[in-house]
Amino acid sequence: MVEGGSPPQTPEMTSATSSQSRAQKRPDPLYDPAFEHDACGVGFVAHIKGQRSHRIVEMGLQILDNLVHRGACGCDPETGDGAGILLQVPDAFFRRECEWLGITLPAPDSYGVGVAFLPKDPAARARCIEIVESATRREGQNFLGWRDVPTDSSRIGSQAREAEPVIRQFFVGCGRTTCDYDTFARKLYVIRKVMEREVEDATGIPDASQFYIPSLSARTIIYKGLLLPHQMRAYYRDLTDPLVDSAIALVHQRFSTNTFPSWPLAHPYRYLAHNGEINTIRGNRNWMKAREAGLTSSLLGDDLPKLYPLVDMNGSDSATLDNAVELLLAGGRSLAHAMMTLIPEAWSTNDLMDSDRRAF
Repeated sequence: MVEGGSPPQTPEMTSATSSQSRAQKRPDPLYDPAFEHDACGVGFVAHIKGQRSHRIVEMGLQILDNLVHRGACGCDPETGDGAGILLQVPDAFFRRECEWLGITLPAPDSYGVGVAFLPKDPAARARCIEIVESATRREGQNFLGWRDVPTDSSRIGSQAREAEPVIRQFFVGCGRTTCDYDTFARKLYVIRKVMEREVEDATGIPDASQFYIPSLSARTIIYKGLLLPHQMRAYYRDLTDPLVDSAIALVHQRFSTNTFPSWPLAHPYRYLAHNGEINTIRGNRNWMKAREAGLTSSLLGDDLPKLYPLVDMNGSDSATLDNAVELLLAGGRSLAHAMMTLIPEAWSTNDLMDSDRRAF
């Protein structure tokens, strides 16, 4: 076909096209092509009484397997757009693993588990590791040690393998002034933001985007990557260990739309997994940047400037929304309050809405 042109239509082609068009316009009470959209798959399973078990993890992975039709892959059919699972920190599992490594963990909620995507280049990786450890100690917390995450690269696609990071976990114990959970959670948030900025500014790290912290929390942990759902168990061996238990499992299979697939952009993020697109992404990011100059927080205090930039200007729409969620939570809002603020219900033309609710 000549560029800018189109092939001539034969009578047979015209007839077939007309026939197909009539078929598509045929009314169907159960299906309308106008509602057909490509979007990610997201699922959630929880024990209603909060009882942890490995069964919840297995059920979450089964949901993920059943969402395979909601994701996408590229020219390499074994490399997906991304898949992942968010769980509660499995304390008994990490106590066993850390005992083997000679790491002593404090009581639950008094230590955080970080997941780190690190560069393959040994020198760049060593620099990132140095920043992680020094940032933790400078913020008054106890750096406890590292754990290599057991993975099986032979079970994933060639493109995923080519971009695969070195994946390690690290453990942070609370400092003397941060041993209540809320204060410790805020400090872990600050530490992660400090790490990100220092890696971005560091010399000896050619590509700062190869460093990423999927999660750093005392209560939740994320396993994710440039994977297809069925590859999760084979790649992350931890997920098949009976001691990996949780009362919740949030899973996601990605269909990349406004950004290219990558290991960091797989979901879940630290607080959410998102299905769809946010069309006001540039405006939202610019407003967050503009608010930095006048922002104050009685809870974050002098740590607040360490969080700038508040949102990742190069991430996906979902990653930016997640940045805003964690900021509001660190500022003292509840999760429900934060989500209602960021995604408010329609109010502008609702004359029946209560005035206080409209003002909110």
